[in-house]
Amino acid sequence: MTDFVRPDVRLLCGVDEVGRGPLIGAVVTAAVILDPSKPIAGLTDSKKLSEKKRRLLATEIQQKALCWSLGRAEPAEIDQLNILHATMLAMQRAVAGLAVLPEWVLIDGNRCPQLPVPASAVVKGDSKVAEISAASILAKVARDEEMHLLHQRYPEFGFDRHKGYPTADHLTAIQQFGVLPEHRRSFKPVQQQLEASA
Repeated sequence: MTDFVRPDVRLLCGVDEVGRGPLIGAVVTAAVILDPSKPIAGLTDSKKLSEKKRRLLATEIQQKALCWSLGRAEPAEIDQLNILHATMLAMQRAVAGLAVLPEWVLIDGNRCPQLPVPASAVVKGDSKVAEISAASILAKVARDEEMHLLHQRYPEFGFDRHKGYPTADHLTAIQQFGVLPEHRRSFKPVQQQLEASA
């Protein structure tokens, strides 16, 4: 905690992303400004929570936060820009979507996108800053929901289990059933499969 000094502002926004590593789907970001008068218990890094707990907290965040917004960059944008730049774009979109302009933005990680307000990057911010924890939960729940919908369309890929990450199951499914329109073509395993089937 010693390396992080919380900015002394009222409208503090936390931003986090989910989905940089998967081979398929959008990278999803969230921006959240919490309401100090409506505290939310149990906020932490979304990866440390069960799916059920995340869903419950996401609903509570949406109800109690001063404002929140989701941003995203689609697979075609990821392929065009690369995953880092696409993530920065998705973060800009999340902040731009807020109903209230924050006074300061805290970003999980070690770099910040260009924003119209002051911003700082906080390494492991999702476990240090409540606003970033809230953003990580909203982004994770939103992206998991998209993976469940994708699973309904392509059950043979098992997206409900691996959420699009490059697991052995997912790589086998790509080899067996081919590349889907939603796959990120610039990611190596997808690229290799496209070259192999060309």
